[in-house]
Amino acid sequence: MRVAIVHYWFVGMRGGEKVIEALCELFPQADIFTHVYRADAVSPVIRRHKVSTSFIDRLPAAHRLYKSYLPLMPMALENLDLRGYDLVISSESGPAKGIVPPADATHICYCHSPMRYIWNMFHDYRERSGFLTRMMMPPIAHYIRNWDAASASRVDHFVSNSKTVARRVQSYYRRDSDVIFPPVDTMAFRPVEASELEDYYLMVGELVRYKRPDLAVEAFNRTRKKLVIIGGGEMFAKVKAMAGPTVSVLGPQPFGALQHHYARCRALVFPGEEDFGIVPVEAMASGRPVIAYGRGGATETVIADRTGVFFQTQSVEAIIDAIERLEAMDIDPSAITAHAAGFGKEVFTEKMRAYVDRRVHEKSAQA
Repeated sequence: MRVAIVHYWFVGMRGGEKVIEALCELFPQADIFTHVYRADAVSPVIRRHKVSTSFIDRLPAAHRLYKSYLPLMPMALENLDLRGYDLVISSESGPAKGIVPPADATHICYCHSPMRYIWNMFHDYRERSGFLTRMMMPPIAHYIRNWDAASASRVDHFVSNSKTVARRVQSYYRRDSDVIFPPVDTMAFRPVEASELEDYYLMVGELVRYKRPDLAVEAFNRTRKKLVIIGGGEMFAKVKAMAGPTVSVLGPQPFGALQHHYARCRALVFPGEEDFGIVPVEAMASGRPVIAYGRGGATETVIADRTGVFFQTQSVEAIIDAIERLEAMDIDPSAITAHAAGFGKEVFTEKMRAYVDRRVHEKSAQA
């Protein structure tokens, strides 16, 4: 069986690329198609595969300004030559599913989310853009939305990475989808003895507006409790300037430092709404509970009053109240770790293999 994997772009190893890495291990013979490819930014597992790029990769400064070429990506996808492939798996968050698959191929779209910048977060992105971009976004987004919705008909089956995303797929594409949680390398994290725990809370992730690091900083400024923040991003300077004497903003850290801080924190603070959210699962794999905003993917991974607590409004007061509730909770690190194991890489691989086998068999039976 000839397999093609289509991913929007390869400029780093985040959650979407981790899914591709797992798919590459599941289908070692697969070829990869993408808009932009930086070999130095991906894992050896991905580099071992043949990677073909759309014409976007050859445009000026594409490896840095790839999102600026979004209006050209529908045409770029449709120009990719997928003749001869029996199975096409598209990885959708940026435009990827809009390829033109062979008529007798099975096309499965693994959807991390319909494109946020034209659908559920359009106004957030537009609000923080420059004047010219704000003026251009409505007509461009209108065109991309129409194409994006129409190209959903080229997908045989949708798989969503969470129930939260499945609701968006239904809302924007009018398509049902099955849910298979993305792979988390839970085996890379370990709890430590109680004697090694330290007196700080932890926030991990890119410092961007929708993750609401400002709320976490203000909450810990007020309570004078210790907070460690790991991550860079567009809000790094602002977050650092906001931080009081009990808040440490470390910036991006090597993986070993991340493991160390996960395992020794009192709890992870997760104030944003995510499609799925790998970070809470990594914290739980380290035996630590999570304080999370009660919307989005975290509601599907964190168990209230067992592996963490939720707050229902994105406010400083709600976070402070959640911290107090967590500190009154009996925490069982072994139960938290056992729960996190259900989101491991092996679980994803087994479910995805079974799903693909079933869908390919169904297509063959119809032929």
